[in-house]
Amino acid sequence: MNRKQAIPKTVDDYLAGFPHVIHASLRKIRATIKRAAPGAKETISYWIPTFKLNGALIYFAGFKAHISLYPMTATLRRQFPTELSEYLSGKATAKFPLDQPIPYTLIEQIVRFRVKENVVEANRMNMARAQKKGRRYGQEDHCKKYNLSVV
Repeated sequence: MNRKQAIPKTVDDYLAGFPHVIHASLRKIRATIKRAAPGAKETISYWIPTFKLNGALIYFAGFKAHISLYPMTATLRRQFPTELSEYLSGKATAKFPLDQPIPYTLIEQIVRFRVKENVVEANRMNMARAQKKGRRYGQEDHCKKYNLSVV
């Protein structure tokens, strides 16, 4: 992507700024993410494509020699230690070199794992909010369903 261009407003705008070879790989990654997380919303965050589902799910970005995927959380690195070993760069980045085949199956597995991570985190936060309000998580919904009062 030409850094002198305006900040992209959509993922399509972002992808349009790349040469065909990189553009094609980015499009395929985008489709892979959509397939792995069909309910995720697509947006631009930090000037790069982002998918959100119960919070930020996954980011990806194109460069001259590689495509990066973020974040590679500690639990994700523990879940896929062998598969990610050749791609990890820094604490939270996977870099997929453009001169090698992009591991789309691995990307799909990563996204599916991140969906689970985000659901667990969202449930944890909901439980904490419910406890703060003095009730068990899910109790209010259960009571509404059966016309009961929350104790």
